[in-house]
Amino acid sequence: MYYLLGLSRQIDRLNQHTGRLANIMILLSCLISAGNALLRYGFNLSDNWPLELQWYMFAIAVMFGASYTFQRNEHVRVDLIYGNVSERAQHWIDIFGILVFLLPSCVLFTWLSWESLFLPSWRILEQSGNSGGLPRYPIKLVVPVGFALLTLQGVSELIKRFAALKGLVRIESKYERPVQ
Repeated sequence: MYYLLGLSRQIDRLNQHTGRLANIMILLSCLISAGNALLRYGFNLSDNWPLELQWYMFAIAVMFGASYTFQRNEHVRVDLIYGNVSERAQHWIDIFGILVFLLPSCVLFTWLSWESLFLPSWRILEQSGNSGGLPRYPIKLVVPVGFALLTLQGVSELIKRFAALKGLVRIESKYERPVQ
């Protein structure tokens, strides 16, 4: 179990870096958007590549930010039952959700986006259809990589939940009830 916890820490470290990259991409996307608007409306200068670059940066932020958000336990969760059960039951709910929903869908989306989205685009070195646009194949690689990162984070969270059930780690929950 300690080897698996070490693996979990390495995955967490990787996704902390991708989370920082996602934050930087949001900032850069906003700056490019503002610069593009200034050039377009202030100086009547326009080109498609800054707009596409802004979209690409936002796509990177979303796809790389998902695994970081999951790691920090800040993802969306339907809280009909989860917040009203014991910590042990929460771990079992998480384990069930990761095994039945998250991992199968992320593995499938990783494979499908690699085979059907990225590879065909890369084989033809796909370019934007817009004048002055950017190449499309690099950004299409972000989709399978993002799902692969989310898959890895799912494995990390699964390891931590099993370790928590054995009493080896404590997982911070945003649903902790105050002591009465």
